[in-house]
Amino acid sequence: MSFHLSAVSYELEDGHILKAVLRDADGEEQDAELDLNAYIGNNDGSFEWGGENFFDSAEEVELHREGEDDDEIPVLRARLGTVDGEQVDADVNLAERIGNDNGTLIFQA
Repeated sequence: MSFHLSAVSYELEDGHILKAVLRDADGEEQDAELDLNAYIGNNDGSFEWGGENFFDSAEEVELHREGEDDDEIPVLRARLGTVDGEQVDADVNLAERIGNDNGTLIFQA
């Protein structure tokens, strides 16, 4: 299950650490965090799942909530460096691969 569906709250800290309060299987709230740098890379100006260290070449990193209330999705936006040294706009839907495993944030390959 995507983490945001069971999250009481979530935010981005230091540009690459996803912090959340998640509900576990019993409905209890659990503090959780995941370093997105361990699971997302930069592939020539595009976010890449299964990569790492996107933040090393990123600027203006922000977490957005897009959509309407119940359909809101978490989107990571940044300007990422290309091999030519340019900075380009990029985004990735965190709901695609970040889940909640009984109150723990996990990467779903």
